[in-house]
Amino acid sequence: MQRLDHVFILTGAGISAESGLGTFRDVGGIWAAFDPMTLATPEAFARDPDTVQAFYDARRRNLLAAEPNPAHHALARLEAGLAARGGRLTLVTQNIDDLHERAGHREVLHMHGALLEARCVACEAVTEVRSDLSTADACGACGRTGVLRPNVVWFGEIPFHLDEIEERLMAADLFVAIGTSGAVYPAAGLVGAARRAGIATREINLEPSDTAHLFDAADYGRASETVPRWVEDVLGPDAPSQERSAPPHRTRSSTET
Repeated sequence: MQRLDHVFILTGAGISAESGLGTFRDVGGIWAAFDPMTLATPEAFARDPDTVQAFYDARRRNLLAAEPNPAHHALARLEAGLAARGGRLTLVTQNIDDLHERAGHREVLHMHGALLEARCVACEAVTEVRSDLSTADACGACGRTGVLRPNVVWFGEIPFHLDEIEERLMAADLFVAIGTSGAVYPAAGLVGAARRAGIATREINLEPSDTAHLFDAADYGRASETVPRWVEDVLGPDAPSQERSAPPHRTRSSTET
């Protein structure tokens, strides 16, 4: 495999499915069981905040009980291996979980936000949250109650970090989409942007996505098997092991997919 100086990776719900976190648009996915318009829009929160909070409280509890799987750990190893060679990994995720960070990633761009954060709709302060949210909770910054919402991007809202994502994509040697349906924009448009810029593209997924025809290469199967195998091909068997000397850093971002 040719030397890669900058790999850009986009991950979706499929990479966390084997950790017990639900996908969204697959048969049996979350949006097959729940109406997103009643749970994942600003209007739904304004109309019935208790129901919306209860939905995200359940998902937060599920996340806190989950663990990173071999696919998350493999990508953290790729980040460390590329850095050891003087290269770079840009990891952008559509997921609102923190499994990449717990696997050891130093930097993650969360374009759809973070489930373990709350945002005040009054003053925009963002705080960590690891317990249930209630309309009776007060914002620690402004003191108002009934104003804390999950810091995730809902339908109709603009994802985080779009300018930085575009800038980093245009500097990459390879674009890889892992575990994403290819149905949610603007994330689904990244492969097309990469192709127009002459950047090589690869899809790693359980099955072909809606944009599978735009990729130069593909690997299909369980993420816990396909991702570690691909990382091994990129780094080789003698690559240094992952460094964990410093705590991982998450770059904040905010659309629920």
